Amino acid sequence: MVERNKSAAMLSARNESDSVGRDTFLSAIEASLEPLTWVVLLWVCAWFFDKGVNGAYLILSVIVFSITFPGEPRLNSSWRQLLVDVWLSWVWAAGLLLLAGLGTGYHKEFSRNAMLVWLLSTPALLLLGHLTLRFVAPFLLALEGPVKKAIVVGMNEQGLALAERLSSSPYLRMEFAGFFDDRTPTRLPKNQHYQLLGKMADLSPYVRANDVQIIYLSLPMASQPRILQVLDELKDTTASIFFVPDMFVTDLIQGRSGTVCGMPVISVCETPFTGASGVIKRISDIVLSLIILFLISPILLVVAVAVKWTSPGPILFKQRRYGLDGKEILVYKFRSMKVVEDGAKIQQATKNDSRITPLGRILRKTSIDELPQFINVLQGRMSIVGPRPHAVAHNELYRKLIKGYMVRHKVKPGITGWAQVNGYRGETETLDKMQGRIDFDLDYLRNWSLRLDLYIIFRTIKLVVNDRQAY
Repeated sequence: MVERNKSAAMLSARNESDSVGRDTFLSAIEASLEPLTWVVLLWVCAWFFDKGVNGAYLILSVIVFSITFPGEPRLNSSWRQLLVDVWLSWVWAAGLLLLAGLGTGYHKEFSRNAMLVWLLSTPALLLLGHLTLRFVAPFLLALEGPVKKAIVVGMNEQGLALAERLSSSPYLRMEFAGFFDDRTPTRLPKNQHYQLLGKMADLSPYVRANDVQIIYLSLPMASQPRILQVLDELKDTTASIFFVPDMFVTDLIQGRSGTVCGMPVISVCETPFTGASGVIKRISDIVLSLIILFLISPILLVVAVAVKWTSPGPILFKQRRYGLDGKEILVYKFRSMKVVEDGAKIQQATKNDSRITPLGRILRKTSIDELPQFINVLQGRMSIVGPRPHAVAHNELYRKLIKGYMVRHKVKPGITGWAQVNGYRGETETLDKMQGRIDFDLDYLRNWSLRLDLYIIFRTIKLVVNDRQAY
């Protein structure tokens, strides 16, 4: 346990504020719409009046982008509110720029006509940009996949207010299913039209059976023991969990504050790969996978021929494993055994395992058998770095024995991971070893960064050269 804590302490803490429900491609466009409108229009004016974008314009562009980024989300605003907000944001930014320019004399570096046209035409372009986004938003949302199902635990004033906003907000990609509450119907608020799905004891089974992805806990903090019990039961799911509106100290996975439809919430269990972080993670996976596959393509060809030539059976072993959100995926490996087990009961490979072929022993020792999983990464099923995927049979066993086991599926499984470079690679013949692996997986979720991913990749290369744990 001491070693786990030492390794966990090496991770950089992550504490950020974000708006829950806006961590999408659409939210990224919202955040950059106004800053880019200011900058692009400035460059157009520079080319038209001054025949080019010189150093002074570039400096001004950086300043403008800095004071206007990120743009406020306005998709759910009324038309009147949109006009007022755009006008006020323009007055604030333009006023600040004019005061700074006149106070420093920097305004003399620019054409007066360019500045006048830029400042006076910006409000109209900002409004046009927001109206255009409202028109294309449904098409952008359709590209992000199916709508997520959400529920609220606690049919109180806060919960009902949140449900009303969820139901009336068309740009959230959420389907509100109903409430869970332990109170009898006579004690629940009157004149409300939302469905009561069940009591607290029914919550976890319902979430698993109905693929609920988002849970909002709207419970009084006085009922802390009951909340802890609910959280404990939900550890066997992959749902994202948020408190409304405040919280007590607990074991957070990517804990951060935010808002949903204007209401404050605090995440308790959420994926680190939201918004820009998700884009960075995916781009790094694609770029690195393409480079690695190009470099190792001769090795892949030689190994494929050797596997086929040395023992009967397929070249690739395709095994069902759990991926993102606990969904089944097919993971590729070079076949290293005489058997291709993928049933309800699977025996982990052990030292001197008779099922392993002579070539397979070399492939497993050097981790070459894992190389086809870079194809899984390009497919979007896996990531280069993340919790190692286990066979479905092992998942179903350990989710019953280790609390929080399924939380590791909040992210895509990886070819290598934080647990593997900290001594938990290879056979996990005891429950304590599997618990150690899960502890490191959850540490990775809490503290992810691109820097950490690169560190794990370099540690993995060093480990593979000297590894004695892989059978």
